Amino acid sequence: MNEKILAHINTEESLQLLSRMIQINTVNEPGNELPLAVMIADHMRSFGMEVEVIDLGNNRGNVIGRIRGTGERDALMFNGHLDTVPPGDVEWLYSPYSGLVKEGKVYGRGAADMKGGLAAMLTAAEAIKKSGVTLKGDLIFAMTAGEEVDSVGAIHLLNNGGLKGVGAIVVGEPSSCGINIAEKGTCWLSITTYGKTAHGAFPKQGINAITNMNVLINKLSAYQFRYVENHTLGHPTMNIATIKGGVKTNVVPDKCTLTVDIRTVPGMSHGQIVEDFENLIAELESQIAGFKATVSVLNDRPAVETAADHPFVIMSQAVIQDEFNKRVEPKGVNFYTDAAIFLPSTNLPAILYGPGDAEMAHQPNESVSIDRMAEAITFYAAIIERYLVL
Repeated sequence: MNEKILAHINTEESLQLLSRMIQINTVNEPGNELPLAVMIADHMRSFGMEVEVIDLGNNRGNVIGRIRGTGERDALMFNGHLDTVPPGDVEWLYSPYSGLVKEGKVYGRGAADMKGGLAAMLTAAEAIKKSGVTLKGDLIFAMTAGEEVDSVGAIHLLNNGGLKGVGAIVVGEPSSCGINIAEKGTCWLSITTYGKTAHGAFPKQGINAITNMNVLINKLSAYQFRYVENHTLGHPTMNIATIKGGVKTNVVPDKCTLTVDIRTVPGMSHGQIVEDFENLIAELESQIAGFKATVSVLNDRPAVETAADHPFVIMSQAVIQDEFNKRVEPKGVNFYTDAAIFLPSTNLPAILYGPGDAEMAHQPNESVSIDRMAEAITFYAAIIERYLVL
């Protein structure tokens, strides 16, 4: 990497920035990302980036930073989300909003997923800007609201032309400084069976929605997905996640609701899965007197993938080889990111690369390694140089 860029990388300042970011509570729901967006905007302005804060209402917001290039190449976009999941009910060793730096790690909710990635990206951007190197295309940093729930920020960015002129995307989600090129799709369904209430002493006078749900669960457990095994992501999965039914021990339940988490691989149709489940219900309705059920979609994110032999993926591997003398093979993840919003309509290449460990995400005592932070900063600066300078 260019010595001018390397000379301006300050890992210690990155850790201080990360601590400040963790100390701003952006738990979703409700999110409250706007204060963090404003803080990041101020930081970007401090080293000369063009900045726009987008107020999405209800204390939600995106922040977009840009370093202008000459226009000879497409822009490179870095993306990450501002929100976090709740800290949970388990007591933490340190406050989840402390941003404590201790024993080679930074602790706090979002340290791994994914404020560590945001801080590393910003540090790389500052090094690029201060180095004075000329970029042949724009460098864009899009930090968005809501990824942990509904990707409201990413959807707003896409629908308002935020990806215009972009040629490739780096998503700073936790990858332990490896390269991920694919993510499973997510199809969350709510299924409700309906019955007829009656006194618990006279169950035959009612229709038991829980009993009918049990029949349906057995059908769902035997369901066979239609798919082709994916080289990176493998097979789809289904998890029957929650169930709720009945109001009182001595009352025949007239309603029971189940939620199902389905993770899909590229090429699968979520609409086909829903249709298959509706056909199962129709079959049971024809076989069981009084059986009635409905299906609704709670979350729908397609599986997305960038080809392992895409030039941007190969470039990313080359950067890791050159900077760290390591050979990494692209992998996939079972969770979704904002890439599921960006890629279907743009077909842009994207990699997921961040300092966090995915196994730390959503866990008590979440942390990120300082060594991994330093590695990520170097990678981000080097991929910017490789894509926009050399």
